[in-house]
Amino acid sequence: MRYLSLLVLLFLASYASAQKNVIDKIIAVVGEEIVLKSDIENQFLHEQSQGLVNSSSDSRTRILENLLVQKLLVAQAKIDSITVTDTEVENALNSQLEQYVQHIGSRERLETYFGKSYEDIKNEMRTPLREQMITQRMQSKIVDNVRVTPSEVRYFYRKFNKDSLPEVPDKYEIQQIVIKPRISDTEKERIRNRLRDFRDEILAGKQTFNTLAVLYSEDPGSAAKGGELGYQTKSALAPAFAEAAFSLKPGRVSKIVETEFGFHILQYIDRQGDKVNVRHILLRPRISDEERQEAIQHLDSVLTYIHNGEATFEEAAAYFSMDKKTRNNGGLIFNEEDADSKLPRETIEGEMARQVNKLKVGEISSPFLDQTRTGEEYKVIKIKAYYPSHTANLDDDWISFENGLKSKKQQEVLDKWIKEKQANTYIHIDEDYKNSKFHYDGWFK
Repeated sequence: MRYLSLLVLLFLASYASAQKNVIDKIIAVVGEEIVLKSDIENQFLHEQSQGLVNSSSDSRTRILENLLVQKLLVAQAKIDSITVTDTEVENALNSQLEQYVQHIGSRERLETYFGKSYEDIKNEMRTPLREQMITQRMQSKIVDNVRVTPSEVRYFYRKFNKDSLPEVPDKYEIQQIVIKPRISDTEKERIRNRLRDFRDEILAGKQTFNTLAVLYSEDPGSAAKGGELGYQTKSALAPAFAEAAFSLKPGRVSKIVETEFGFHILQYIDRQGDKVNVRHILLRPRISDEERQEAIQHLDSVLTYIHNGEATFEEAAAYFSMDKKTRNNGGLIFNEEDADSKLPRETIEGEMARQVNKLKVGEISSPFLDQTRTGEEYKVIKIKAYYPSHTANLDDDWISFENGLKSKKQQEVLDKWIKEKQANTYIHIDEDYKNSKFHYDGWFK
């Protein structure tokens, strides 16, 4: 953590220095977009502070080319009416600045290194961040239709030189049965009454939703932002939460909504197409020792069924587990990023990791407590399979090759798009860069 703080501090110091020392000039024009010398220097100093820069000239050329591509994407985004909202930018900006503050120690230290006020820092970062977000959205649109077939994956694998295949680390397939402690009706009513009081205060104008969210919401990701979640699709939200969010009217506060995360009230902010932005206050029920013990006893009973041969682990998961994502596939856990059931050892954390280290393939753990995003969960796990480190192969690592091929095809589509846009877009670059080695030909005409 201290090392990371130093990197951020160095970046901020160098960024502040660049703002003071760089004599700005236009380095490139792409359509109606411009690239300034300070844009290049600020990024160079940022990379330098993190030890990412090898050669000054080569690095500056690479940075310039990245900015040229970004300007092509931004110009196309304007044509395609692809935008990001002010709220989305502010959420991202606040999050980024809060990370800087946490690493450096305070807003005052942040202001010292920039040599300007917190608001001035925000104002200078806002436009580059907006462009970055628009660029990512435009790029996603360009490659959105890329698909790969099984035959393409097999052909992709066969083209590899066998000596160049990567080494794959240890991986596990893990099944789980999850029991969540029962929440008493008394505790549920206590939470509901507190949220009703919040709602009454907001509607009566005695408190703002934002203030109550900052003070009382138990969602660490949104509380500091007044409960604001940013624009979300229905599929990204818990079903009951999504139903409430998409049915709200401007300025309204929802009734109490119960989800797997706890109890919420919501306030409508805005809607953009199939996405909605709301604030929420989350309260989680308190769990008594008696309820915890009851959950453990429940798991012990489930284990007895399995050990006595009255049910397989898979059948017990389907019948008893309270985890909706895994109970219908025998309790098998999937990596949410790539939908792979083979979990690298280093991604398994906390008590789950300690249990995995104790078990052999086919063995089932004793009940244990696992702290998750939804709160306390009691689990038993079974090691379904273990894949020792090995040279990548198609039988064991299909999803990795599939994802690798998809990324390759997406890059090819993007490369083709960039070359077409180079040919059809006005581009002028400072003569100082005329002999530079760019990745893409076509910047100079």
